[in-house]
Amino acid sequence: MAKFVIAGRADCPYYAKAELLADYLQKNLPDFRIHKITQHPEVWEEWLKGVCEMNKWSHKNSPIIWRELLDRGGKSLLLGGYNEFLEHAQLYYGVTSSMTTQLMMVIAQENLRAHIEKEQEEEALKGLINPLQVWITSASAPACYNLIPILTSGEVFGMHTEISIILFDNERAEERLKTLVMETQELASRVLRSVSICTKVEEAFRQAHVVIVLDDSTDQEVFSLEDCIRSRVPLCRLYGYLIEKNAHDSVRVIVGGKTFVNLKTVLLMRYAPNIAHNIIAVALGVEGEAKALLARKLKTTPAYIKDVIIWGNISGNNYVDLRKTRVYRYESAIWGPLPYSRPVLNLIFDSDWVKRESVAILKNLTATGKQFGGILAAHSIATTLKYWYHGSPPGEIVSLGVLSEGQFGIPEGIVFSMPVKFENGTWVVLTDLKDIEISEKIMTRMTSDLIQEKLVALGDVINFQPYQSGRKSSMYFDIAADEEKDLAMSDVDFLGMIPQNMSEKPLNQESINDFEGKTVEPS
Repeated sequence: MAKFVIAGRADCPYYAKAELLADYLQKNLPDFRIHKITQHPEVWEEWLKGVCEMNKWSHKNSPIIWRELLDRGGKSLLLGGYNEFLEHAQLYYGVTSSMTTQLMMVIAQENLRAHIEKEQEEEALKGLINPLQVWITSASAPACYNLIPILTSGEVFGMHTEISIILFDNERAEERLKTLVMETQELASRVLRSVSICTKVEEAFRQAHVVIVLDDSTDQEVFSLEDCIRSRVPLCRLYGYLIEKNAHDSVRVIVGGKTFVNLKTVLLMRYAPNIAHNIIAVALGVEGEAKALLARKLKTTPAYIKDVIIWGNISGNNYVDLRKTRVYRYESAIWGPLPYSRPVLNLIFDSDWVKRESVAILKNLTATGKQFGGILAAHSIATTLKYWYHGSPPGEIVSLGVLSEGQFGIPEGIVFSMPVKFENGTWVVLTDLKDIEISEKIMTRMTSDLIQEKLVALGDVINFQPYQSGRKSSMYFDIAADEEKDLAMSDVDFLGMIPQNMSEKPLNQESINDFEGKTVEPS
């Protein structure tokens, strides 16, 4: 098998003559194969130089013709230009070319037009397949390191959707981001079109399709709860303004983190009102902690536990509702086919563990964020995004922080975690669930603190005053499906939520201005 490669300037008449001769040989000889390469006249010399340097050849004119010997385990063998190819055809195959000079020129011009049209078609095709622009804020945060491999795996947006990742942070984090860019490129992901860095505020969220808001990093300590709450406002105002100004009209914003997740989400909605319906808060991290705790108690796998509902403040005062929770593939005396499941509350007979010990464990995890590290945060965000784009598992309940419209008696205007399902690229609150009513006392307990956070952040209230009641709770399980029994209740430690010695802390106004360029204020 003889395989020849014929490359030349698209407007070269000698390339046209060699091409015609090669076409004749390929048509009439069963073991003769050709591969054609044309280059625009403007780039031909540079391309030819690169090919010759790579193969250690010496050739300066168009066309260049070589024989491929890869099937024999050898490298390519340079034949030369048109004259050498014609001589080879005459010597080995007894074939020559009788093309006139006029015909050579006509075909050369046709080749040039065809080459330009092909380039234009390729550019147009690339334009139709724009990658999904994914922006990650506070990209130097640990969660980002764990999030990028999941995003580039194709599991979130699909193997046929290319993505471009833009890492957004302040200028001080630029060296860390450069390292992260190199590591991301080394993944050699088939769905990753590009990965880049942005440290300039005015360029943030340009054409963004997805914005992932992570916890902000700073070395400055915040000593007062009120200051900690108010420190969220400048950055959320800035992000909201820039997202509305620069992002794609259908941008999707997903808020994660360890602290004040509901508050940051409602502030972004306030400062980006035109896309408020596309801003959500991730609650799957708390849901995952609860599933893991239950799995350890039941000696099963967390993935087998479904339909845990998280109500309320994702990173504060919330209610872990097990009334709909079921466990699948549970090893016990009662077995059934694969879809068979059993209510979790029917399998836990230690009521003291349900009412007190588990409450204390989960309260501590939420208040301190000790176990909500990079892996859990990344997985929760990626899974929520996957559901948002492709739908949640049929029949499964998912917890999500969304803006309340009065469902379940929740006051309007606050971001509240509640049961939803994802379908058709959006989410739907499951208002038709039965037997999930929440008592007025518990609802007041959860909503009061969220309302207080919002009022303090916006300056309507100076001091944060936690809800006071004779029976108080931060995080607790529902222990019965048909009645509300005595629950272990305790005050949430709000001061413990202030991130003083953690790696992820809130950016204050000074830190915001550390971005290159001035802070952009809404006009």
